[in-house]
Amino acid sequence: MKTLGIDYWKLWTASVVSNLGDGISTVAYPWLASAVTRDPIQIAGIAVATRLPWLIFTLPAGVITDRVDRRKLIVAMDATRTLITVGVALSVIGLGSDLIAPGDSMAATTSPEHATLLLFVLYASALMFGFAEVLRDNAAQTILPSIVDPELLEIANGRMWGAEMVMNSFIGPPLGGLLVAVGFSLPFFVDAGTFGVAAALIAAIGGLRLRSTGPPRERVGFREELAEGVRWLWNHQLLKRMGIILGIMNGTFSAAMAVYVLFVQEILELDASSFGLLLTGGAIGGVIGSVAAARVSKSIGPGASLLSVLLVGAVTLGITGTTSSGPVVWAMFVVNSFAAVLWNVITVSLRQTIIPDSLLGRVNSVYRFLAWGMMPVGAILGGILVSVTEAVSERTLGLRMPFLIGAAVHLGLYFYARPVLNTAGIEAARADASASRNEPSEQ
Repeated sequence: MKTLGIDYWKLWTASVVSNLGDGISTVAYPWLASAVTRDPIQIAGIAVATRLPWLIFTLPAGVITDRVDRRKLIVAMDATRTLITVGVALSVIGLGSDLIAPGDSMAATTSPEHATLLLFVLYASALMFGFAEVLRDNAAQTILPSIVDPELLEIANGRMWGAEMVMNSFIGPPLGGLLVAVGFSLPFFVDAGTFGVAAALIAAIGGLRLRSTGPPRERVGFREELAEGVRWLWNHQLLKRMGIILGIMNGTFSAAMAVYVLFVQEILELDASSFGLLLTGGAIGGVIGSVAAARVSKSIGPGASLLSVLLVGAVTLGITGTTSSGPVVWAMFVVNSFAAVLWNVITVSLRQTIIPDSLLGRVNSVYRFLAWGMMPVGAILGGILVSVTEAVSERTLGLRMPFLIGAAVHLGLYFYARPVLNTAGIEAARADASASRNEPSEQ
């Protein structure tokens, strides 16, 4: 009986630890920004800076991933994220000493000069962090098939996603809220420590050549390698359309989340600790999804499963945009996160199964360019949407609009995707990939 193996559990543990830090930062970064400014566009700028590298650096990152040892790349990027986060913590100590008392985010008394400098630090660190995250996450997804047998990928991805959701949305955010209440710099120091531990765990993975394992070939130029990955995905109609659909989904969700901290403070009227607790709904839904995803996919088929995710997104965003109840929003997080993990387990496992290993880093990066590149676009559009709506109507409606428009977009995507996302097409893609891998040995 095949097992996941010790190297998988090292990777799993590193992911758990680093996602604890990510969960802490989901509260710490926006809450700090809201203590400096109440401008929705400036606050959305933090999300834009974090996601912009997915738009401008994802494609080169794929070539890099296929050229170097993926394990060493992950270690280097986690170490980089450690240094960046320590820098933010020190900047908060130096520039934020006259910020309002932690936990009270409705106004700020910091000097204009310090506020401007602190916002610059947040933008710059978020941008650098994003570049490191692009390389790290792309390498982490492409390293898994080198560690886990193909038939265990859905189980491995499900357990990984479940653990990540627990740390990222269940434990990390409440802990982040408590740390913010103690001091603005504290969550950033803790965050930095998690990345350092993750780097050490990945470095302990040994005995494998964790880079592209395709057949030997003559090294070509960077641009040619990049074009090879783009062509492969663009000619694969199923994965290409999945990437486009996911990009639009992510763009609308980013528009809502970019100003989410203001929605929580002004409409739900919650403090930092309650903000963290609100995000635990995502973990609960994610854990359920990680356990049930494979069963749901097998029961109703991967095609119907993916279509259901689009309908769930429409419903949950619509309800969130019309309610002022924290418990209701929490429940929508549960349902939405279940659907998100269901989508991820099916589609990530599919990509890891059908993309040739020699192209996995590059094709994966092109897919994520389509899927994640819309995030910074959506984030800035979310801030602009709130500001424009506020100017012509009222701020409350403005803070609700990204959720309402997101619901409408998801409903439209459902009807667009119905002819494309079907179980027959997904199984045919898997069969074609399996036949291609077996072809040389049959000659």
